[in-house]
Amino acid sequence: MTTDPGTIRFLLDQAAGAGALSARRMFGEYALYCDGKVVALICSDTLYLKPTPGALALMPDPQFAPPYPGAKPHLQIGDELDDPEALARLIRAVAADLPPPAPKKLRKPRATG
Repeated sequence: MTTDPGTIRFLLDQAAGAGALSARRMFGEYALYCDGKVVALICSDTLYLKPTPGALALMPDPQFAPPYPGAKPHLQIGDELDDPEALARLIRAVAADLPPPAPKKLRKPRATG
């Protein structure tokens, strides 16, 4: 089952206070970015945050599940979706724990001739 684009819009609206958020289609599902860092996956209409120390500190009873078969367990977000401030705090905590994104490599122009 793939994620509905309406779910992406809802999640981006709910977590708007987290910072610069965007979602990008990836392998048939979506990756959620905060300040240029991949902080979560959205698979089958479910949000899965990376289980960083900061996020775990904010969740008293975390639920873990893999976002797709063979994936490492992530924090499966449920009731937190109903509280935009709590969701934004979780996403900011994950982003703060992650290293900055690697700079993109520039492609060399093709030689013509």
